[in-house]
Amino acid sequence: MWIIINLLITSLAVLHLLNTPRFQKELLKKRGLEWTAALFIWNVITVCQLGSYQHPTLGLGWETHPLSLLNLTANFSFWALDGISAPLIILSTGLIPVCLLASWKSLQFLIKEFILCLVILDILLVLSFASLDLIWFYILFEGLLIPMFIIIGVWGSRADKVSAAFYFFFFTLAGSLAFLVSIFGLYHLTGSTQWIILYQHPIPDTLQYLFFLGFALSFAVKIPQFPAHIWLPQAHVEAPVAGSVLLAGILLKLGGYGYLRFCLPLFPQAVVFFTPLMITLGILGVLWGSINTLRQADMKRLVAYSSVAHMGLVTLTLFSQQPEAPLAALLMMVAHGLVSPALFIMVTLLYDRFHTRLIRYYRGVALGAPLLATALVILSLMNMSLPPTSNFVAEFISLWTVFQLSPLAALLAGSGVILSAGYSLWFCNRICFGTLSPHLKVLRDLSRREALLILPLIILPTG
Repeated sequence: MWIIINLLITSLAVLHLLNTPRFQKELLKKRGLEWTAALFIWNVITVCQLGSYQHPTLGLGWETHPLSLLNLTANFSFWALDGISAPLIILSTGLIPVCLLASWKSLQFLIKEFILCLVILDILLVLSFASLDLIWFYILFEGLLIPMFIIIGVWGSRADKVSAAFYFFFFTLAGSLAFLVSIFGLYHLTGSTQWIILYQHPIPDTLQYLFFLGFALSFAVKIPQFPAHIWLPQAHVEAPVAGSVLLAGILLKLGGYGYLRFCLPLFPQAVVFFTPLMITLGILGVLWGSINTLRQADMKRLVAYSSVAHMGLVTLTLFSQQPEAPLAALLMMVAHGLVSPALFIMVTLLYDRFHTRLIRYYRGVALGAPLLATALVILSLMNMSLPPTSNFVAEFISLWTVFQLSPLAALLAGSGVILSAGYSLWFCNRICFGTLSPHLKVLRDLSRREALLILPLIILPTG
């Protein structure tokens, strides 16, 4: 029933938008906002109504058994709303209206097509995070690339937007070919691609190693994990604000979700075998991302590389093999999914005012735009995981889980936290404080729409 209503809301939204005249731009935006908000509210209500059933195999809070969602027979269950998928579904459906609000003023052409892309992305994300069948997950996993390719390639902000869109599309698609081959291999071995059946079916260790590598290659590109992160900075720089919010807030979480939902429970022996490799790559991701963030001159690239560092810590946490690891990784993904999009929105607000993203042209913004500067400082402090934000809680638990596995790994990952304080404080200090830069002619503070857009993204991580 839950999935059916999600599909019904999406279908009605598409029909309503298609029947709205193209020249009524404000009406299109309002209807898009109403329908995406409706999908968000429905999923929040559904999650709030879930019981406190503890599933013996997932071990994460609560789950409604997938068979009760669609009334399917015991051997054909495809969807689940549980402690793994629910936070990411709420995050996804909540950020789609934020994308539309953030693009409200800058969106001036092909408005109907843009909103339709967001609506389609919305339902694809819900189905992806709820999927228990590998074939369905793969189809949805890759189907997300199409609307994202269109958003970056059509509404991107710079001349290289088309090449960035192709680079993003083909790089992430190529990474998933091994995933598809592994799915075929699992089907040949077990006769099924459904999570529940695969979980109960013993898989030989050698095949576990091969299947894990196929899955991990795809998820490493999506998360993105060092050294498969090279597509991310260019995609962020060329993407419109909605594209950056979607990439940082949602799409990067698909890789972490894939590890958590499929790799860890289905291939336990392979996880143990490859833990040293994954821990090493996670540490390199934290350090490489943090060091590269320190040397960025473009604000968007700075925030993008900080995402590489944060998701490297997520990888470290997932493969620490501790009981707290799934909760810590989920909390970190959700916290990052709120703060990083907010930082991209702040970068866009600065660009809209001063028409540059180069940090060297900024200084003294707080003198004429105190609300904007305050929001940027708070978000920068959240990005460096200052207490009492959820980012701090997530990083603290994550480092603790890594410490239990390897104190040296925790020490190296902790140095990335120190570096994050360095680039976050330098970034907000350079932008907001000091004497007013001669390049900033007119200072305009946050409007009501901008304040209402940013405020929830500041309040929620501190809740």
